[in-house]
Amino acid sequence: MSTCFHCGEALPAKSFQFKVLGEMRELCCMGCYAVTEAIVNAGLEHYYQERDVISPTAPLPESLTILQGYDHPNTQLQFLHREQDLACAELSVEGVTCAACAWLIERRLAQEPSVKQATVNLSSHRLRLLWDDNQAPLSQLLADLEQLGYRARPFRTDTHAQLLKQESRQLLMRLGVAALGSMQAMMYAGSLYFATDMTDTYRDFFRWTSLVVTTPIFFYSGYPFYRSAWYALKARTLNMDSSVSIALIISFFASIYAMLTGAPHVYFDSVSMFIFFLLAGRYLEAQARQQASQTANDLIPIMPRLSHRLLSNGDSEEVPVSDLHLGEHIIVKAGEIIPCDGLVLEGHSAVSEALLTGEPLPIDKNKGDRVVSGSQNHDSPLVIEILKTAQSSTLATIHQLMNRALAEKPLLAERADHIAHWFVLIILVLSAVVYGAWYVVNPEYALLATIAVLVATCPCALSLATPVALTTATNQLAQQGFLITRGHVLETLSQASHIIFDKTGTLTEGKLELASIKVFAELDELAVKTIATALEQYSEHPVALAFKRLKLADLPLVSETTNLVGSGLKGVIDGKSYLIGHDLFALGREAVAPDEGFLRIWLSLDQQPLASFDLRDKVRPDAASLIQQLKAQGLTTVLLSGDRSQAPQLLGQALAIDDIKAGLSPTEKAQYVQNLQAQGAIVVMVGDGINDAPVLGQSHLSVAMSSGADLAQTTADAILLSDKLAPLVRARQLAIRTQVIVKQNLYWAFVYNLAILPPAALGYIPPWVAAIGMSLSSLFVVLNALRLKRTN
Repeated sequence: MSTCFHCGEALPAKSFQFKVLGEMRELCCMGCYAVTEAIVNAGLEHYYQERDVISPTAPLPESLTILQGYDHPNTQLQFLHREQDLACAELSVEGVTCAACAWLIERRLAQEPSVKQATVNLSSHRLRLLWDDNQAPLSQLLADLEQLGYRARPFRTDTHAQLLKQESRQLLMRLGVAALGSMQAMMYAGSLYFATDMTDTYRDFFRWTSLVVTTPIFFYSGYPFYRSAWYALKARTLNMDSSVSIALIISFFASIYAMLTGAPHVYFDSVSMFIFFLLAGRYLEAQARQQASQTANDLIPIMPRLSHRLLSNGDSEEVPVSDLHLGEHIIVKAGEIIPCDGLVLEGHSAVSEALLTGEPLPIDKNKGDRVVSGSQNHDSPLVIEILKTAQSSTLATIHQLMNRALAEKPLLAERADHIAHWFVLIILVLSAVVYGAWYVVNPEYALLATIAVLVATCPCALSLATPVALTTATNQLAQQGFLITRGHVLETLSQASHIIFDKTGTLTEGKLELASIKVFAELDELAVKTIATALEQYSEHPVALAFKRLKLADLPLVSETTNLVGSGLKGVIDGKSYLIGHDLFALGREAVAPDEGFLRIWLSLDQQPLASFDLRDKVRPDAASLIQQLKAQGLTTVLLSGDRSQAPQLLGQALAIDDIKAGLSPTEKAQYVQNLQAQGAIVVMVGDGINDAPVLGQSHLSVAMSSGADLAQTTADAILLSDKLAPLVRARQLAIRTQVIVKQNLYWAFVYNLAILPPAALGYIPPWVAAIGMSLSSLFVVLNALRLKRTN
């Protein structure tokens, strides 16, 4: 009987295969497959030559646990992508419990010369790391984090969900111990508080019993606070757990000292209740934050690790998705997730793209149709040619852009973080002043008042005020088909005064159709169409797509092609230099305008007309309602178009757009935006295609249609995934509401900390009440941010 190469167990009827030591090895289950893959990718194949025993319990190579495994190129293919010359990775981070942890990780990594950006998403416990891997390998940065007490590993949707559940379970266990112990401690404390004639023997008994009950709470339940504060101290900084830890340690050991010296007061009950309320607030806060980020996890489906690759003999083999290459053929069975962008070669099925575009109904896919990764095949098998690998697919790009947006902090959030961490130092100084003042006035209350100040004024709410709201809003909009790729989008969109639209492909569907052809030379219609189509092969403009859809065969070879953005194309065919574009470009003069609603393109040789092509486009069905709703929100609407015909004017008037400018070059469009900005306008530009890249870059906020050219999508601040305009209105509404909620949260955090300080310093608030106040303050800002999930 055949056995598993890794563990030695019997193989099932259907086994897994992986290449080890130059040969395909049979593996019994997905678990053995995953371990074998990790060993091989880490460059540790020699383990299989040197092992003494083959069994499910055989020890793995010690070096497998070394972080250098993540520096291996084959391993990095699965989680690393590049942004210009920098490496970018998204990591799951264990041990992140509050804003203090996130701040500490970011601060430590920022000290590394190789790190250009390190941002922790507190809601999802994910770290986005952008660094120069020529200066420092990933293993070095991961080791730095482990020295801080945080374990980071490459992000995967399924394993990350398990990580969050495990951390939530651990926090709940600590909370349970604190709850049981604090009830006992309060019961014993009640006996001490209310008894009037208790003997020293009974008093000491209750105190020692309180110590026994409080000790596991202090060391086990309170461990996350001390751990965070200690690693912050090692990094020579302070965080929000610093003041909490100081308060806990002083209270606990002062109580022990008081018990041993026979002093009148001990604070074991306060320590127990303090930890319980802090953990209760932190647990509820963590659950609420995970709710805020849940939409993002729903948006990105769990991608399959294996795919069915077709062989030349017609059979198929299961291979890791990371091993698929461009041009290979795969078969996607009914019910499976499509792992890569591709072209349907065989089959007919309904494919759901709901997770990517928000479209609820499956779309029919036939031979010749394109499919995108992350879609689900519903009905029957499809044979697909791979056009983009999993690492560069549409889904991977959306994932990367969304993470980039969540990693970039708006100016308001950066200011709040800066204030919060200076606030910690100020509170420590004030606490020392309060202790000194009380020690002079009434030493009996000095410790309690100091502890109350340390706890009540912890600026956790201040650090949570902005990121939870931004995470919630970003994920809500992504679910509705508006993908934010930059951190400033919501803030800028809420302040916008002007919104500018391109015509073709934005307000219109961009699916131009050839309506009529007029030939001026001694050529037939097929000949001019063939020349025009050959030239347009080198452009992605909607006009070019209209010619490509003709699918003409035997196109002539074009050389010396030049794409003049906003004008047309130039190319040489059989030694002759042809121009195709608008009249001023192709003919050098203005020509007769086309009929209403048509766009006219000219083909010329030596600026002599060979043919004119009239094309028409359809207005998007939701364009009129969009313009109406945006104007109702107080925005000035503008139409900028390079079209020199009457079509832009007619379209603008039909949609009741405020200002219409036609016949503009890309440079003139950018200049128009610049003039508006000089007058104090906040400009949003919505465009599609290569022509719009300059004006998109000039605008305060750029939005690209998902069908546009790659350059426009890469530089845009947001992308409309579904090619529908309606999400723009919802985005504007949610952006305004988000700013309101962020300001509410910041106002609450400032007012609470300023209001709680005087009564805490004056001794009117006991430490356990201060803990409740601080926890409720943090919980308030999180729950307030979650109201954004109810925005329609």
